Amino acid sequence: MYKKFISPFLFLFDPEKIHHFTFYLLKILLKIPFSGFFIKSIYSIRHNSLERELFGLKFPNPVGMAAGFDKNATHINEFEKFGFGFIEIGTVTPKPQFGNPKKRLFRLKEDKAVINRMGFNNDGVELIKKRLKKKFNVIVGGNIGKNKVTPNSDAKSDYIYCFNELYNQVDYFVINVSSPNTPGLRELQSKEFLNDLFYDLNKIRFESLNPKPILLKISPDLNEEKILEILDVISVNKIDGIIATNTTINFPKLNSKNRNEKGGLSGAPIYDRSNEVISFISKCTNGKLPIIGVGGISSVDQAIEKIKAGAHLIQIYTGLIYEGPGFIKKINKELLNYKF
Repeated sequence: MYKKFISPFLFLFDPEKIHHFTFYLLKILLKIPFSGFFIKSIYSIRHNSLERELFGLKFPNPVGMAAGFDKNATHINEFEKFGFGFIEIGTVTPKPQFGNPKKRLFRLKEDKAVINRMGFNNDGVELIKKRLKKKFNVIVGGNIGKNKVTPNSDAKSDYIYCFNELYNQVDYFVINVSSPNTPGLRELQSKEFLNDLFYDLNKIRFESLNPKPILLKISPDLNEEKILEILDVISVNKIDGIIATNTTINFPKLNSKNRNEKGGLSGAPIYDRSNEVISFISKCTNGKLPIIGVGGISSVDQAIEKIKAGAHLIQIYTGLIYEGPGFIKKINKELLNYKF
């Protein structure tokens, strides 16, 4: 029903405006008595064989929501009803920021893709922290970054600030140094910066009675030499896992009219490259480094293949836009037929 009736209607409108509108409708819908129970009974699936235990956390299933969808942590309880095993909020920056000028989000329908140049638009860590003080029935990850106005020379302080502020509110952290939409951010994927940052973050978390897992999100545009360098940083600093991958600026041949827009490309065209990076990381680490695979999952078979490539968990974003909320359950039902 979603692909035949709902998405054709939604796609008539500006993607960013319809994103906010559907969030508004979802909030209203879940205020109706028993609606949450009804939605959960339709879209969720629970089974012991779907559970995954990684970096000290027990995930009810391996299908998560990627960062950027509910970046301001306004709809965690609502999205949990649709069967996600975990939800990643953010990217969160110390200060609120509008992001890049609109229009900044584009559907590429013929390619089942999206181009975005959002620029870390978010409400800022203070307000998001207040929202995260509520109780949730789902694992919540906090994806953190730096403000656009913060020079790279001071970027570490932004990450440390967000880390401290959200420490008691999220279950794991993701260090985002790979978005192409904040000028100079990808330069922070350097060995020098990451070693320096992780040293300070480790001092904070290992002094805590409850050390929180840290993961690093990387770009799909890195070459193998750079990936190996990052894997060495991860190993030396005892970082818990890696998310592969963020959006790409190396566009393949595209067919949609919006194909020349600037920004990061997500969706089906990035699928193969994401899998190549995941497979390379898995082989280099003998499958021991936890990998969250994200990038281009637009079918159940592609979700399975991403796990076969070496991902321990997966995340969806653009696939949710094109496939609808039933996509999570479809993936989990198919996963019941596999033993990895």
